[in-house]
Amino acid sequence: MAALHATPRSAPPRVRRRPWGEWLTGYAFVLPATLVIGVFGLFPIFYALYMSVHRWRIRQGAYLGLQQYERTVGDLGAFGVFLGGIALIGVAHWLWTDAFKGRAVAPMLVRALAAAALLFAGIAFSLGWQAMREAGDARFLLGLTRTFYYGFLSVPVQIALALVLASLLYQQIRGKELYRMLFFLPYVTPVVAGAAVFRSIFNPREERLANTVLSWVGVEPQRWLFETRPVGQLLFGDFLGRFGVEVTGFWAGPSLALLSIILFGIWTYTGYNTVIFLAGLGGIPKELYEAAEIDGASGTQRFAHITVPLLAPVTFYLTVLGFIGTFQAFTHLYVMREPAVRDAVDTASLVIFDTFYARNDFGTAAAQSVVLFLIILAMTLLQNRLFGRRALRG
Repeated sequence: MAALHATPRSAPPRVRRRPWGEWLTGYAFVLPATLVIGVFGLFPIFYALYMSVHRWRIRQGAYLGLQQYERTVGDLGAFGVFLGGIALIGVAHWLWTDAFKGRAVAPMLVRALAAAALLFAGIAFSLGWQAMREAGDARFLLGLTRTFYYGFLSVPVQIALALVLASLLYQQIRGKELYRMLFFLPYVTPVVAGAAVFRSIFNPREERLANTVLSWVGVEPQRWLFETRPVGQLLFGDFLGRFGVEVTGFWAGPSLALLSIILFGIWTYTGYNTVIFLAGLGGIPKELYEAAEIDGASGTQRFAHITVPLLAPVTFYLTVLGFIGTFQAFTHLYVMREPAVRDAVDTASLVIFDTFYARNDFGTAAAQSVVLFLIILAMTLLQNRLFGRRALRG
């Protein structure tokens, strides 16, 4: 009797198989985008890989294998150690945040493991870079150093200025539409024209704008785009020289000529970032600000605890694009550099261009491009590891 009253089991739902017509329709819709990405995105990458393993001057030559990579970075093992340093930073973050989540592990142990990973990352950077500098292409590796200067000195400043400007322009002030247009104007200005104007501003003549402004505060005229000495040496060289300390090497900073070009990059992209931040501010509920104001939060507190966290996805997006853009920057660098100071301002992209155009060494230029691509890819993955999920949660 119990069996008669048992509830019958429901049959599992049948999965409806899509007809071939729907599959073909879907593939037809994505086919144009796939072709564009394949022809203009993937094919050049694979063809550059193909060129990089051949001697290639105007015409394809003999197969060289990895010789041109070894000539570029000196030692492929050292380059792997250098990239491993970037990966170890991600490992340290993983140890700190995810490795022991949900487990009863002493916080001191977690901190010690993360600190050890960071220590090994520093050692890997140092050893890998030193070995590359000793045996690799000195001009390309110095170009990489200047590329790091350009990226890490310009992108954070762009993001910080844009966030402050967007917060100010989001307020109810007169003429804010005009200000928004003025701040966005540098981004839509032709790069060559803007770079030519900055060349005039940072001309070493005393009557030019940059030196005129310095004269107002009692600073002697500078050579700007013609100055090859590092900024750290210009600012602190005389003072530290009294104590027998010489300001040289990586920590001396970029040359004043490269810093002048960095200022142009900041001027160009701050307005674009401001407009993107304004769009992000429009998505933050006003009720949050009203509730915080009722609770007595000041404007600074509302900015720090509401605006900045909720704009984390926008900040992450702009930061990733900013670093990719600075590592690939070319046009304004090419226009603003002076022939006499090439060794002080040439970033990796300019070195690759000169290898390709001036030396007609297409194979080596392709190998250098692949090396730069791998570094950009590693840094993008690291940024995604460090800030990606937090930004999405924000």
